[in-house]
This record gives sequence, structure tokens and C-alpha cells, in this order.
Amino acid sequence: MNIESLFKITYGLFVISSANDKKRSGYISNTVFQVTANPIRLAIGCSKDNFTASLIAKSMAFSVSVLKKDCRPDIIGTFGYRTGSEIDKFSKFSYNNGLNNIPVLMEDTIAWFECKVVQTVDVGTHLLFIGNVLNGEIIDDKSEPLTYAYYRDVKKGKAPKNAPTYIDYETSMSK
Repeated sequence: MNIESLFKITYGLFVISSANDKKRSGYISNTVFQVTANPIRLAIGCSKDNFTASLIAKSMAFSVSVLKKDCRPDIIGTFGYRTGSEIDKFSKFSYNNGLNNIPVLMEDTIAWFECKVVQTVDVGTHLLFIGNVLNGEIIDDKSEPLTYAYYRDVKKGKAPKNAPTYIDYETSMSK
């Protein structure tokens, strides 16, 4: 199989956030999609090894921040390559607490959604959380969303190991 063919599937890049008790965290995701229109439901993919997965499972709520095309590298670095179990990822970024007290990243975000989990599907290494959309707004209707293709091809970004698009080239090429 040509592994590169997987990179032709279109994705956006988002910050998914959740909180429980006094802990809050978020991660960069390229797996967000609308699954129904009535009620409006979004699904997100999250690695079981991701700290935020445990927060979503406990709080049964998450937010989605749609990143803009010229998103700052420190947002990608913090939410994509650091763990919320060791640092407060929101400490140096602008955010609002939503209806369920879930942080919603506001910096370099063009739109956001708040969701209440109605179903969790175990898909092996990842969980799909399906949530009813409780709220959502456009922050910046002039900017374009950051796509995974742009991140990978123009910004030369790589997927972290917990991402569903992560490819271990040594392992995959030896098969």
C-alpha cells in the first residue's frame, strides 16, 4: 500500500478541549465531523493514550475550536506535542469557559462548538466521542480554516504519535 495515499483524505485541524474537577486539557485533532443535522451532532476521534480522553470520559463534554490557517506554531506545539497531565495548556492562551465549564480556545480560532457526549465508540487505539452540539459561534468569518494538507505540505508539520494520521514509516515500510 502507498501510505501517502492516506494524506489525500481531507481534514481540518482543531483543538479539542475538556475539563474535570480542576484539570483541563486539550489536544490537536484532525478528526472532527458532523454526523447528524437534527439533532446537530459532531464526532471526534481521540487516542485512548491522550490525557484529554479521560477528561472527556469523566465530564461527558468537549469543545471544538476550528483553527485558522495562519495559526501560531506555539498553539500547535502546546496542544499537539505536550501532555495536559504535566502542564496547564491553557495558561498562556485566551479561552472562555463554556456552558459545561469546558475551556474553549479563542486564540487563532475561527469558530467553536460545545458538545455534550451522547455516545462513545471504541475503535481500537482511539475512541470516537459523539456529542450533541449545545452552542457554537463564528469568531472570524474572514480567515480560512487550517487544513491538515496545508499543515503537512506548506508548514511541513508532522502528526504526533497519538494522532490517527501518525505513520511510523520504519514499521509500515517493513511490512
